[in-house]
Amino acid sequence: MTAHDVVRHGQFDPAALAVGIAGSGLLGEYVVYERQGTWHIGADPVGAVSVGPERVGSTIGGDFDEPWSGTPWPQVEAALRRAPRGWRAYGWGCFELAAPEHADAGELLARVMIPGLELELTEQRVTVRAGTAARLAEIGDLLVEHAPVAGLAPVPVERTDGAYLDAVERAVAQIRGGQFQKVILSRRVPIPHEVDMAATYLAGRRANDPARSFLLDLGGWQAAGFSPETVLEVDDSGNASTQPLAGTRARHGLDPVDRALRAELLADPKEVFEHAISVQLAFQELAAIGAPGSTGISEFLAVQNRGSVQHLGSRVATRLAEATAWDALAAVFPAVTASGIPKAAVYQPIRTLEAGPRGLYSGTVLMADSTGMLDAALVLRAVYQRGGRAWLRAGAGVVAGSTPAREHEETREKLGSVAPYVVAARPRPRPAPGDATRAGHIA
Repeated sequence: MTAHDVVRHGQFDPAALAVGIAGSGLLGEYVVYERQGTWHIGADPVGAVSVGPERVGSTIGGDFDEPWSGTPWPQVEAALRRAPRGWRAYGWGCFELAAPEHADAGELLARVMIPGLELELTEQRVTVRAGTAARLAEIGDLLVEHAPVAGLAPVPVERTDGAYLDAVERAVAQIRGGQFQKVILSRRVPIPHEVDMAATYLAGRRANDPARSFLLDLGGWQAAGFSPETVLEVDDSGNASTQPLAGTRARHGLDPVDRALRAELLADPKEVFEHAISVQLAFQELAAIGAPGSTGISEFLAVQNRGSVQHLGSRVATRLAEATAWDALAAVFPAVTASGIPKAAVYQPIRTLEAGPRGLYSGTVLMADSTGMLDAALVLRAVYQRGGRAWLRAGAGVVAGSTPAREHEETREKLGSVAPYVVAARPRPRPAPGDATRAGHIA
């Protein structure tokens, strides 16, 4: 242990502790990432990789800038390898990494940073690693459990979105015309006020049972989400898996009702077909980069409870031999359950049928380290804030058997995992006349 590390043992509420730290205003840019019972926080970037529509830039181990095409993930990996030994990285990638020609010029499509400050929070232990003793002491003062003052401002999502109904109808016609097999179409729900992201994260996390969760303020994006599935999980031994979820019914918290909906889901030919073709593509993607004969389906059609909905879920796994975790991410990104089949055929319809770029929605939030571990969550069931605007977004898988009304209703069901838990930001204090000091942070 170095002079700049501290470990505390006890009984903690790691979600509340993470929110108190993130909401303190002392972190600057940060990522909170919940994975398998541990809340990881990376902050104080000491170097970063930035990906635009045409170029990858890095400030890790010097300044680098180069073009990319196809996928930027191998170049992100190469940049991270210039970090000091034992590095860990946190970041995000937008959906438009898959089709950068659809991104706005100058748009930042991915940001992955090496933190100078890290925390790991569990129910029994808190570990802090800081670059200086002064920074360690400053963060140590925050290691008390407290939550932001919550004032829920639920976002109404019941309004019928006529443009979405029309988009689904047009997509079904294209599928029946043989252009593609499946496409995920999403719709955006604006939030008419600034959001307290930390408080929203805590309120939403209490009500959800995600595969991963995240809270971030990095590279111009703020987001809080409760990811239902992982895009990719790779351990330090090269075991890789992806977890496609497709096929949805609501959850109401009433056992008889939810059991009936679960049985209906498992017996619905449209939902089972939608799921099966997603698993098939995920298998093909991992088999293409996995060791021969190592790819298999370890779980199939298992119903997963995720907040306000329940999904059909499967897990596809492989063993990486020559390929790296970043090669595997390049193979499966974007997730089949948030794009479509075939992937290359659906990027243009998504751009045409949806209003504007997706950005972080259906992209990924991830953490990785120098051992080869990489864990990438699918960005769904989230609230987004950027450029003075805040919004929610949800989508549904459209296949030949889809009906616009049902897909619209599915988006409402998914929005129910986040919309009721949005917390409005408290008004910022206005500086007195002649006061040049900066207004305080939102807690």
